[in-house]
Amino acid sequence: MFRDIFVVPVSKNQNKQRTPPQPAKLVQATPAAERRPFGIPYPMLLLVLAVVAIYFPSFSLGFTELDDTIFIREFRAYNEDTGNLLKAFTRGLFDATKDPYYRPLFSDAMILNYQATGDEPAGYHLVNILLHMGAVLLFYRLTVMLGVKRLHGFLLALVFAVHPVLTQAVAWIPGRNDTMLAVFVLLFMQYAIRYVGSNRPVDLILSGIWLLCAYFTKETAVFAAPAMLALLVLYMGRRWNEKPLVTQYIVWAVCFVIWYGARAAATTAASGIGTADAMGDLVRRLPVLVQYIGKMWLPFNLSVFPMQQDTVLWYGIVAIVLMVAVVLLNKGRNEKAVAAALIIMLLFLMPALLVPEKLNKQTFEHRLYLPMMGMLLLLPQTILLANKLEPRRLTMIWVAVCVFFGAYNNRHQQHFADPLSFWTQAAETSPNSAYANMMLAARLEKTEFARSEELFRKAYRLDPREKYLNYYMAEVLQRKDSVLASEKYLLVEKEISDYVQCDFYLARVYMEKGDKQGAINVLERFLRRAQGNMMAHNNLLLLYMELGHIDKARTHIKEMRAMGLDVPPQIAAQAGA
Repeated sequence: MFRDIFVVPVSKNQNKQRTPPQPAKLVQATPAAERRPFGIPYPMLLLVLAVVAIYFPSFSLGFTELDDTIFIREFRAYNEDTGNLLKAFTRGLFDATKDPYYRPLFSDAMILNYQATGDEPAGYHLVNILLHMGAVLLFYRLTVMLGVKRLHGFLLALVFAVHPVLTQAVAWIPGRNDTMLAVFVLLFMQYAIRYVGSNRPVDLILSGIWLLCAYFTKETAVFAAPAMLALLVLYMGRRWNEKPLVTQYIVWAVCFVIWYGARAAATTAASGIGTADAMGDLVRRLPVLVQYIGKMWLPFNLSVFPMQQDTVLWYGIVAIVLMVAVVLLNKGRNEKAVAAALIIMLLFLMPALLVPEKLNKQTFEHRLYLPMMGMLLLLPQTILLANKLEPRRLTMIWVAVCVFFGAYNNRHQQHFADPLSFWTQAAETSPNSAYANMMLAARLEKTEFARSEELFRKAYRLDPREKYLNYYMAEVLQRKDSVLASEKYLLVEKEISDYVQCDFYLARVYMEKGDKQGAINVLERFLRRAQGNMMAHNNLLLLYMELGHIDKARTHIKEMRAMGLDVPPQIAAQAGA
């Protein structure tokens, strides 16, 4: 407690002093209770640096060819027209009329990104990282507003910044749907909390605007208002019938009606899923909850293309036992706060159970972006944070965990580097996915034909009705000169997807049969949808000439020249054009 006493030697002359010498002062060390409390300096700056450090490799990632090339390259003409920023509110996401997904603000984000960076992937990865950074900072701010200790809030936000299960939401370009949604939901929550304390109309209006933005980003936003109610009533202890809360209920209802009306007026297609089918899918998907909880607590069985049947349950079972244990070990826990955190996590997990298998069989990990926040809000009520460890030591332990998570995250990002890396990991981690095996086979067919054919056949055994698979099976057969055998696959694919390339290969089938007029018919149909295919144009011209359709050949040559396409001089000379 005390330092050694330093005593000055007394001289003989000092004995004659009238005033006796003052005793040396005892110097007391500062008690631990009076020391400056341990804290994290510049927490927001450190969180920004953590996001940059972990996701810096994402700047060099390319496309995966899972939806990203559709939104960026196939939609190039759509993205070039800024008038579509408003039209996005009147159509489906992938298709203007045949798509049940309605996500206009996501579509607008892709348009604006294209206007700024073109179709190079680096610009899209940059925006994804910035969105994740914004969500991390907003989550930290939310924890402070909820009364979580600042140190604990920082540690929770740090976990959120680096957690491997969120890699897909950041490293996969279309994953921004969930990061955007999180940004809007967090802003909505914060202004809703502010309104409860301030009663200022501006806070109420802003909370409504951000809720509307969340609705127009992704359908999951329908659970944002119930999650907010759980925060206000259970986590913060407000009464459900307080005037500021009742006022907000009205605003939430108005926002829902506006979104629902806009969606109903848009030209989106119905899902075609009946109530009985939806309930059946819900029951079958219940184990996904266990799998998802396992990935949040023990993120070691991650997949870029996860399937329910290929994801083990025991990670989730262990995680649930662990979660219950760390809550019960904290004797001072707030039961209502525990309930609120669990409700928020489960509410945001609901869409994963409600997605019909007919639309999407995958259990994608980017869907955990919002549920992860609920899980993190549970941790202050567990022994993991509510313990007797010194803040400095507690911080060191949590940072060590985050470093481990960050390293695993960095490794997982490499699976999003390019199509071959992505689909290789997809097929390895989801071996029962016909689509994953098919997509990997398609990327190997030029370099490893034998393995590619083996994967196509495996995919066909798994699901012979997988979209595009019958086309690939036909292509394999035509490469092996089994042209007539390919016909049945091409006809099935036309029934399933009406894929345009089927007509090109059917023309060869008709030629093999000696039916040149049939070949002409399918090539004409093909070129109405794929006008730039030079081989098809030349083949059609040759068939016209062989059957003596000179007038048709001349007309077609004029059409080709009008489109700026080169016409083989020999054919043009024969046709007199």
